[in-house]
Amino acid sequence: MKIYPSLMAADLLNLELAIHELEAHCDGFHIDLMDNHFVPNLTMGPDFVNAISKITHKPVWVHFLTEKPESLANMMNCCFGIQGSVHIELNLNFKELRKKISESKMNIGVALNPKTPIEKAFPIIEQGINHILLMSVEPGFSGQGFLPESIEKLKQLNNFRKTSGLNFKIALDGGINETNILKLAQNGCDEVGIGSGIFSQSDPVLALKKLYAIIGK
Repeated sequence: MKIYPSLMAADLLNLELAIHELEAHCDGFHIDLMDNHFVPNLTMGPDFVNAISKITHKPVWVHFLTEKPESLANMMNCCFGIQGSVHIELNLNFKELRKKISESKMNIGVALNPKTPIEKAFPIIEQGINHILLMSVEPGFSGQGFLPESIEKLKQLNNFRKTSGLNFKIALDGGINETNILKLAQNGCDEVGIGSGIFSQSDPVLALKKLYAIIGK
């Protein structure tokens, strides 16, 4: 399992320092983009993503909690190979969306809110989407508790991956910490975004190392 510290929960006035401190220990960084329309909050924009991409050599994973992800994605000019997660609830044509966003910039994946049935993602996965994000909290705000039913959705998606013969990554984001991360790893989760589980601790680097130790990495 790969761990991506979620920068929404970091000290934004000392963001560069936080990135430099964690970079040697994490697999990449997770960034939430919120437009105060799709979710009731407003966070970082494309300029932040561009700036962050310049100061880290680790992969960047952008979670679009926005109504028009393609317009923001095409404003990112420093993001070669970036992973993007776009919500299925927007009812977009993902095949067309991938055409609108330069393939050299971003790999487009699908994100599902907690109340969205996992079966809605199956047809899109079969079109070639290779990254699926399951939200384990209602998106919009950091610090929420992990929704236990997310484990069952993870199991269902992992079973679909096994039985379909398809090769895609499964990611989770929201409320993940040292009490539940092992269960995610044991049930097929490949990547996690973790905010408060790292940045609410007095020593974020130590908190990250503890999480890796729990999953045996």
